[in-house]
Amino acid sequence: MESITAVKGFLFGSLGALGAAISSIYGGWDSALTTLLIFMGVDYITGLAVAGVFQKSPKTENGALESKAGWKGLCRKGMTLLIVLIATRLDMAIGSSFIKDAVVIAYIANETISIVENAGLMGVPIPDAVQRGIEILTKNKEEN
Repeated sequence: MESITAVKGFLFGSLGALGAAISSIYGGWDSALTTLLIFMGVDYITGLAVAGVFQKSPKTENGALESKAGWKGLCRKGMTLLIVLIATRLDMAIGSSFIKDAVVIAYIANETISIVENAGLMGVPIPDAVQRGIEILTKNKEEN
């Protein structure tokens, strides 16, 4: 029983140290970063539901779950976090906080659009104002 307690202590201590290191390289943990991670998780889960349950994924030929599409999604989310890290370090280099904030807000908006699109693919009614807003944002994104 004592060895289990030691293993748990080591495991929790290691996870705590890892969390502290990650928080440190991101310049501390804030609500915007938490929001981004939550939205990324919700987007991934709703994407899995669209493909797995509703089989309407636009990312696969038959609309069903495909490990390659899921892996690509995770890689994109990882790259998003790396870009946020780069923005954070740029802010630290010039002594500001607006670059990270702008990047995080842009990615939160992007995740929000994706979540709403997934909801639409599931048959959830989307208000017209939200649909128009997404169309405008998507159009602007494609033009740039």
